[in-house]
Amino acid sequence: MPSLTNTVIETPLGAMHAMLHDQRLVSLRFVDQHPEAALPSVPAEAMPVAQALDAYFQGTGTLSHSPLHPEGTPFQQAVWTLLRGIPRGQTCSYSEIAHRLGRPTAVRAVAQAIARNPIHLFIPCHRVVGADGQLTGFAGGLWRKAWLLAFEEAANPSVRR
Repeated sequence: MPSLTNTVIETPLGAMHAMLHDQRLVSLRFVDQHPEAALPSVPAEAMPVAQALDAYFQGTGTLSHSPLHPEGTPFQQAVWTLLRGIPRGQTCSYSEIAHRLGRPTAVRAVAQAIARNPIHLFIPCHRVVGADGQLTGFAGGLWRKAWLLAFEEAANPSVRR
């Protein structure tokens, strides 16, 4: 029988609600942006995602090797896969992602797929900016997006936006 576990993980940016289905991460969102999140069923330290987040915020982890299982349409899945390929410390525009998908006119659809990203940080939607380089929507709040980009850039001085 499939198992569903969830917890709340404290991060430098605030509490995040993590949900795993059969040990695969299906959701990771900021609690203040998603107050409907369920009460924790396990302590945070019992979840490997908590350890991965801790390493990431200490600058020693990349969040790139965790088993993920976001639910979405094939198009959303394709967008989220491309997001995981944006290197830490770099950014990409919505239109660049649309071009990489071979659908250059699908910029709005790309933006909608990014807005529906259920696994923040592991699927790094914070690395997506407007065509002019300006910070645009982030479900966790633009202040968090700015913090994350500055944090990642500082952790990777050889990589620049």
